Amino acid sequence: MSIGEVLALLQGEFPDVTISKIRFLEGEGLIEPERSPSGFRKFTHLHVEQLRYILTEQRDHYLPLRVIKDRMAEELGRPRAVPGAQETQEVRLSRAELLEAAGIDDETLTELEDYGLLAAHARRYDQDALEVARSVGALARFGLHARHLRAVKAAAEREAGLVEQTVAPILKRRAPGAIGEADEVAREASTLLLDLHAALVRIGVRTALGR
Repeated sequence: MSIGEVLALLQGEFPDVTISKIRFLEGEGLIEPERSPSGFRKFTHLHVEQLRYILTEQRDHYLPLRVIKDRMAEELGRPRAVPGAQETQEVRLSRAELLEAAGIDDETLTELEDYGLLAAHARRYDQDALEVARSVGALARFGLHARHLRAVKAAAEREAGLVEQTVAPILKRRAPGAIGEADEVAREASTLLLDLHAALVRIGVRTALGR
């Protein structure tokens, strides 16, 4: 099944479920649909049952995703892992390693740091820093450099502020499990905002091109 067909099967019982929600649960490792050669997700009835289980546990029992994930492994089984797949390891790169991995020069990295687009922590760079460096390096081909991307950084900071607003009431409760719940809400809200941001950029580009 396609992701749209899965959504149609679930929405009668879970009206609030969206494609973004399903993608978020996939990103958190709770479901693992395979991919067609063209890159489209391929879902089975097992995935639908897993999603139904996850959504029921969230709605009826307010369980954090990490607990649901453990219960799924015991009660429902998990889709088979992709052969050869390995868990992502934490990225901790030195300056020289980041330059090589991102394919940028030292001057570009200095500019990124000066404009606040990335920063080292204890002289090491994480996965997010690597992704920023790679993206800026690729955008340089179009004449876009760190100094041109301050508006992007400002927009990201405003969106992060919106996520902070969504989790603030949860953290104020100081209830058991509040931090885990806030983390899950922040992740899902971030995913939805990213989807919205991408759609608005596409609309803006089409408008600029007169399409």
